[in-house]
Amino acid sequence: MKVSMSPPHTATSVRLLVLAVQLVLLVCGGQASDDTKRCKLFSDSPAERKVLSLLEPLTNKTFSVATTSGKESYTYKFQVCGDAGKTVGAGLVQIDQKGEKSETVLGLYTATQAIGGSDWVMLIYSNGTKYDAHCSKEMRKAIVMISCNRGVEMGKLEVVLEERERDTDCFYLFELDSSAVCPALPSQLSAGSIILIIGFVLLSVYLICGFLYQRLIVGAKGLQQFPNYVFWTQVGNLAADGCNFVFRTQGTEEEPPTYRGVSTEPEEQPEERDDHLLPM
Repeated sequence: MKVSMSPPHTATSVRLLVLAVQLVLLVCGGQASDDTKRCKLFSDSPAERKVLSLLEPLTNKTFSVATTSGKESYTYKFQVCGDAGKTVGAGLVQIDQKGEKSETVLGLYTATQAIGGSDWVMLIYSNGTKYDAHCSKEMRKAIVMISCNRGVEMGKLEVVLEERERDTDCFYLFELDSSAVCPALPSQLSAGSIILIIGFVLLSVYLICGFLYQRLIVGAKGLQQFPNYVFWTQVGNLAADGCNFVFRTQGTEEEPPTYRGVSTEPEEQPEERDDHLLPM
């Protein structure tokens, strides 16, 4: 009685291949996360959510800028849909660099507005800490103007102004450059180039997957690892046979009958011999 068992190296190769596929799927799934969903919009409309999704490359990064004016010295910290400081939900904070370094919330990402243009996005955080004496003691509001700059992936945060010399609707205004909000460039590739790229990608997938299958599953070595090795070694002969069949003549056609003139003299009849009829 014979018991067939798979080689140990084959089983190990299969496990490694499955593990690699699972790792790729895990990485792709992690990259597909949408951190901008942490922002709570006043009116959760599809248009605003689409504008907000443009800022996904800027998430999970803290932008900061320090300013000094007279005796006042502040540091501003900003995050896209994330905690910029110690206060949970604060998307933009102001830290006083003198004294106890108290933190003032300029706006919450749980009270967000997103307005988009052709090459810019205006992000508005509201419901910040109330003013002590200015702006009718209303809650602070921060506006971050993110403009297109294809040469900068994540620019530096800049303070433009603090408008607090009015009764209501005061705000802090900031600027930030980023290529994330730039419109997509029109494709410069022709149809032929796209077809070549697709063909190259398909050929690469065929070679890589075929090599891995032959190597890990079949256990082939040397040139036998090349996918469909026997077929490709016969391609040259098959192509030559096809060209020979289509473009070359073999001289097998019958020659057409030639014209023969009519003779004026009677043709000689072959002499009949009847010697074989004589008795022996």
